[in-house]
Amino acid sequence: METVESILIGEECEILVSEGLPVPLLPPRPRTPRSKVVVVTQPGAAARVGDAAVSRIAEDASETEADPVAVHTVRIPDREEAKTLRVVEDVYRELDRHRVDRHDTIVGVGGGAATDLAGFVAATWLRGVEAVYVPTTLLGAVDAAIGGKTGVNREGKNQVGVFRHPRRVAISVEVLRSLPRPLLVEGMGEALKAGLIADPRLVEVLESDGLGASLTEVVTRAVRVKAEVTAGDFFETGRRAILNYGHTVGHAVETATGIPHGHAVAVGMVAAGAISARKTGFAHAERQREVIASLGLPVRSPEAPRPVIMDLVGRDKKRLGGSLPKMVLLEDFGKPVVVDVTLDDLEVGLTAVGL
Repeated sequence: METVESILIGEECEILVSEGLPVPLLPPRPRTPRSKVVVVTQPGAAARVGDAAVSRIAEDASETEADPVAVHTVRIPDREEAKTLRVVEDVYRELDRHRVDRHDTIVGVGGGAATDLAGFVAATWLRGVEAVYVPTTLLGAVDAAIGGKTGVNREGKNQVGVFRHPRRVAISVEVLRSLPRPLLVEGMGEALKAGLIADPRLVEVLESDGLGASLTEVVTRAVRVKAEVTAGDFFETGRRAILNYGHTVGHAVETATGIPHGHAVAVGMVAAGAISARKTGFAHAERQREVIASLGLPVRSPEAPRPVIMDLVGRDKKRLGGSLPKMVLLEDFGKPVVVDVTLDDLEVGLTAVGL
């Protein structure tokens, strides 16, 4: 399948955006050929794409590898249920059973939870084996699969993890186009965020075309933003913080109400827009709100006690010292800033989303 876009993060990670699964699916390794590939996938659509990936890998291997390549499939639970140390141990047992060594490859096929889990397993098995991601949700394609963060949940979300890029991320627009509308809408929240912080043209595209926008263009632009930001700040010590736009309040709302991540980020961006208007003079808070609503995303939070939200914000992992974390705000589309906020600022944001 012809590649529409190839985006590199240094020399470590290649992101391919194609109509279908790219050929070859796995990166060539003539000097250290792999003998085994383990495809880690989830139920539903991810399993179907996983089966297609298994077939593609086998076909590619028959044409490019001198020796046979054994391809194995490991099924993991859906969504966040996959991201536990118990599931990690289950996958380790399968790797041990198939005698996966450091020359082999682990392929994560599914949503963000699948690529997070597969990436963590690949990073820790035998001190690191090659990982390839095939995201099957828009949220995974534009966010979770890009940037090298892997992790599983313990007492907190992503409490155990490592920073490590996959060797390749293979994004099939055809797969994303087949998503049910709710999953497409959820992913648009993170895609819009990429535009708001670094690509005003993407904001314009989503504003004018909404869900009818070219998915190839939306994905390519959003992926390019995240790739460029993370390339310059892999360990999140500086500029990478701008990717947290909408996440300070968004994570609190997600935890308190259980709404999907993309919806929570949308609510968080509305709150951040209102605070930006107060703190930086951001003139487009209402325009941002209208774009979010036009994509079918919420602009108000489900009911939750304000003290609970305030407490969750105060415990945000981005907090440095004081009682409140620094927040990513906007001076304009494409001009993010990281600033200290006060309780009064936060109250303005929460009021803007009905809390």
